[in-house]
Amino acid sequence: MLNNSSDIFSHSNLLDDIPLIDLQPLVRDNNLAIVAKQIIDACKNHGFFYILNHGIDDDLVNKHTLNMKRFFNLPLDEKLKLDVRHSDAHRGYFPIYAENNDPKTSIDLKEGFDVMAEDNLYDERVVEKKPFYGPNQWPDNIDGFRENTTRYYEAMTVLSMMIMEAIAVGLNLPQKYFSNKLDGPFAMLRMLHYPHQSGPISSREMGTGSHTDYGLITILFQDDNEGLQIKSTNEGWINVQTIPGTFVVNIGDELQRWSNDVLKSNLHRVINISGNDRYSSPFFFHAAYDTVIDCLPSCENSNKLTNYTPITAGELMWQRIRATFSHHEDL
Repeated sequence: MLNNSSDIFSHSNLLDDIPLIDLQPLVRDNNLAIVAKQIIDACKNHGFFYILNHGIDDDLVNKHTLNMKRFFNLPLDEKLKLDVRHSDAHRGYFPIYAENNDPKTSIDLKEGFDVMAEDNLYDERVVEKKPFYGPNQWPDNIDGFRENTTRYYEAMTVLSMMIMEAIAVGLNLPQKYFSNKLDGPFAMLRMLHYPHQSGPISSREMGTGSHTDYGLITILFQDDNEGLQIKSTNEGWINVQTIPGTFVVNIGDELQRWSNDVLKSNLHRVINISGNDRYSSPFFFHAAYDTVIDCLPSCENSNKLTNYTPITAGELMWQRIRATFSHHEDL
C-alpha cells in the first residue's frame, strides 16, 4: 500500500533533472547543431526532456484539450459505440482497466481514445487486415472533433520528423538519415482521462502502471494536473511538473534498440492525486511498419556487436499492444 506522500512523490523535480530544451533554433532557423546535442545528452541520461518554442499553435492545443474533455464526458454507452474492440486496426475508445501497462503488478485507472493516420480503404495493407491499418472511429456528436484531431495529428507528425532529424545529427548521422524509414506516417495519437485517486493508493491500481513506451519518441501534452513520474536511478520516482507552453518528450524502446542502448527508454508511470480529473495526450511516433530496427551505423560498440536481434517496427508495436490489451491475447 502506498500513501499520498513520499512513497509516491519521492522527489519533486528541478529543471536540472529533466532538461528544458528551446526548439526555436530548430523550428525557426533549421539550426540543428545546438538542439541536437541537448537532445542527445537528455536521452542518454533521463530519456526525458521538455520542449518549448516548438511551433505548435496554442489554439490547436486548446481545441484538442477541449475535445478530449467533451469526448470523455459523454455517457459510457456513447463512448462504447466506438470501442477499440470493434476495430481490426486498434483504433477507438477503451474504457477504464482495458489497458494495463504493467499487467503483472497493477491495473490502469484510465480511459483512452486512439487515432492513427487515415488509411485508404483500398490500400493492400487494409485489405489484408495488417495490424494497425484501417479506418479510424470518430464520434459523430462533437462538432469539429475529427477535423481538429486530424490537424493536431499532422502537426505532431511534422514536429516528430524535426526532432528525429536533430537526433540523427546528434548521433553523427546525416540529417535526413531517418526520412525514408519514417514513411507512413506510422504513429498513434492517444487521448487519456485519469480520474482522481484519493485515500491510500494501492500499488495494484494507479493511473498507468510502470512501463516504457514502444516507439521512437513520444510527444506528450499534459494539462495542469500533475501525475506523470519517471524513474531515476538515484532518486526513486521523479514527479514531472507541468510547465505551460511545453510538451514532454521521451525516448521509446524502438529508438533504444536502434541506438544499441546509446539512448535510454526510461520507466514512467502516472498516479493522479491532484484532486481533479487529469487529461493528457501522448503522440507515439514510430518508424514505418516494415522498417527493420537494427543497430544504427554510428552506434555499434567497440566489438562491432549489437545488443538486440533485428525486428520490424510494426512487429515490435504489435507485440506490446497484445501484451497490454487483453482482448488481443489470442490473436
